[in-house]
Amino acid sequence: QWTCYVWNLLLTAELHPQSGLVPQDLYRKVFVFRNDPNDAHVVVKPEPEQSLQNFTVCLRSFTDLTRPYGLFSYATKAQDNEILLFKPKPGEYKLYVGGEFVTFRVPEIRMDWEHVCASWESTTGIAEFWVNGKPLPRKGLRKDYSISAEAVIVLGQDQDSFGGGFDLYNSFTGEMADVYMWVYGLSPGKMRAAYQSLQLPPCLLGWRNLQYELKGDVVVKPRLRETLII
Repeated sequence: QWTCYVWNLLLTAELHPQSGLVPQDLYRKVFVFRNDPNDAHVVVKPEPEQSLQNFTVCLRSFTDLTRPYGLFSYATKAQDNEILLFKPKPGEYKLYVGGEFVTFRVPEIRMDWEHVCASWESTTGIAEFWVNGKPLPRKGLRKDYSISAEAVIVLGQDQDSFGGGFDLYNSFTGEMADVYMWVYGLSPGKMRAAYQSLQLPPCLLGWRNLQYELKGDVVVKPRLRETLII
């Protein structure tokens, strides 16, 4: 992960020299969203400086929720679901790009940490979704679309307006870790590397050097296990 770590450190210094948010190395740590339902969330930076034609988002989550919840929300003033990773029920994820979505049905597993990666490219409109290091059938979404750059990125909620508008019953409760975002699509090998917590390529958002702000009842705690790989 050091490649991603060093790149993120340089990017932070260049794009947000006066941001006031000190990057933190969250190795072997997690965000714990404690209450259900809640308005707790984590705002993460930096946001991209230019519009996106490609992206990959990866993260791990651990919860016993069976109701809908948002994991990763990238909202702009024009579109609250510019990018949204949403889980409406066990065994199903929705990936939104530009307000439209595709549904991925995933194998139901015993209650444990679940690692997901979502990737999208504008030129083909191909959306990929990986669960615990394994790909699901690819789907088509928003071909030739461009994702706006001026955004608020939130973990643990579904933004229904720019930076807010949360529905408490779409909130996440549980633990979250290993959040990454790239402004390009990862190769299959790097998707598996993200699941295995191996060295990762340059990234926009990286868990080893994350600028974040806790909002509400969410705390940073050590992991309860050495590895989160199932």
